[in-house]
Amino acid sequence: MTELPSKPTRKITDDPYGAAILIRRLVMEQGFVYWRRYLTAFALMGVSAGATAGSAYILGQVINQAYIDKNVVGIAILSGVTVVLLFIKGLATYGHTVILSKISNAILANNQRRLFAKLMSESIGFYSERHSSEFLARLTSGAKSITDVLTLLINAVGRDVLLLVSLIGVMVSQDPVLSFIGLVVVPPAMLILRKLVKRIKGLAHNQFTGSADIMETMQESLQGIRTVKAFTLEQTMQRRIDENIAIVERNANKMARVSNRSNPLMEMLGGFAVAGCLLYGGYSVVALGATPGQFFSFMTAFLLATEPAKRLARLNIDLNSQLVGARMLLEIVDSPASEPADNDKPALKLSNARVEFRDVNFSYRPDEPVLKAMSFIAEPGKTTALVGPSGGGKSTVLALLLRLYEVKDGEILIDGQNISGVSRHSLRAQTGYVGQDVYLFRDTIGANIAFGKQGATQDEIVAAAKAACAHDFIMGFPLGYATPVGEHGTQLSGGQRQRIAVARALLKNAPIILLDEATAALDSESEKAVQEAIEHLCQNRTTIVIAHRLHTIMHADAILVVEGGEIVERGQHDDLLRRGGRYASFFRLQQRDAGHPSLAPVSATA
Repeated sequence: MTELPSKPTRKITDDPYGAAILIRRLVMEQGFVYWRRYLTAFALMGVSAGATAGSAYILGQVINQAYIDKNVVGIAILSGVTVVLLFIKGLATYGHTVILSKISNAILANNQRRLFAKLMSESIGFYSERHSSEFLARLTSGAKSITDVLTLLINAVGRDVLLLVSLIGVMVSQDPVLSFIGLVVVPPAMLILRKLVKRIKGLAHNQFTGSADIMETMQESLQGIRTVKAFTLEQTMQRRIDENIAIVERNANKMARVSNRSNPLMEMLGGFAVAGCLLYGGYSVVALGATPGQFFSFMTAFLLATEPAKRLARLNIDLNSQLVGARMLLEIVDSPASEPADNDKPALKLSNARVEFRDVNFSYRPDEPVLKAMSFIAEPGKTTALVGPSGGGKSTVLALLLRLYEVKDGEILIDGQNISGVSRHSLRAQTGYVGQDVYLFRDTIGANIAFGKQGATQDEIVAAAKAACAHDFIMGFPLGYATPVGEHGTQLSGGQRQRIAVARALLKNAPIILLDEATAALDSESEKAVQEAIEHLCQNRTTIVIAHRLHTIMHADAILVVEGGEIVERGQHDDLLRRGGRYASFFRLQQRDAGHPSLAPVSATA
């Protein structure tokens, strides 16, 4: 008879985020760093546990002094000792609580820093597949979950175990038989709680993702409030967040039912234990000659022991619910960085700032090429313009130059140096970028300009603003350069935001300038001001500009027409018009749309 192949045994180490492995990791990597503080907290917990147990023991002696010895002096002395013990317990509890809070705050801050640093090491592609609210949830809930796990463990081992052992010591010293009766409920209680752990894991995961969905809807609604108002989407967004909240509410109710399902059974088992102790203890006093103080001391210790015993019994449930958040954070921190640090590579050294694309192929997804064997040279100190229909690959060129994505085939050279062989920091430090969608941080106008150069002086900020034609409108605000821009710069107009972005790039004083449709969304008056600012920015710098409005690049030194990831035409404005090709067609169409029919008929032989 042939034997069936045995099912492979699953080891506890197979899952790197399993409860046991994860707890061990958190203790060794994050908790052990603070072992001296934890040792001090443990000592104070021991003092608190001893004082509590001592109080329970002394209460029995007070009963004996009152009812057996009739000793008033003895009662007074023991009462004074009880006051001292409770005062010591209060001091010890305060001490270990403050110490553990400081450790938790330090661990929380450290994990938030770790996660943010990891996010800063990720590429643009990493974020295109995720919503920012997910990272907010991981940053807040995930980091807090780690501190909660460690706090649960420390309190369980230090506070609850020490207190329980101390009280059991008092119980055993008073009556071993009663102690056995009181502890007989522990095994069935553990079996009941063990069955709830798996259900808790799933519910905790759903709770985390549901909270992230609420944050996502809230964030999108507030950031897109103009669109919400313009398209009367208030009720739509309200229904969406109502659904998210309802899901979280239902899940929270399930969590409450499951996690507390053991309470009635635990209380019933505890009731049997208390009843048994009362029955046997009363019988001991009446029939066996035990002292009432002995019985009173035992019952006091037993009742005091029920709370730490319940907490220890629930420890597995509480840990598993918190480990979900810890796992969510560590999954991001542990994953390989999609844009790993490369500061060990040599720095980019510029002499002329000559940019060359050499047979560059690129695609965001397999079998969907965006750039096809693209080759061109942006000459030093001159302006090279990329024009053509949307989706042709123009913005991808700038993204590859900034190494927001990595070239898979071909080379991008600056002064003969392959940019993939130099550090990203040195490359980006020598490149100024102004896009169509300007991002301003929630700070002042001056601070947003100053982001272009670390440690910039006020004079340098003002000089950059003047060169960007922004100084006059800035000084028109009551607070001048100290004017807050609001979230995403919503306190300013589009033209004003663009000129601040140009000022920021001017302050950076980079030899290579990249402009991505910097005037596409502006009205004619704003465009004229921004275009003047851009002319200051591009002087004597190697400039690559993407433009849809062809009149803004008529004086470019080289114009490249990009379609389908390829350069289909190249030359200067007049030369391209004479050819009558794609550029001439684009130009005639724009002139006609702009209401300049006299400029529209440009023949191939003009």
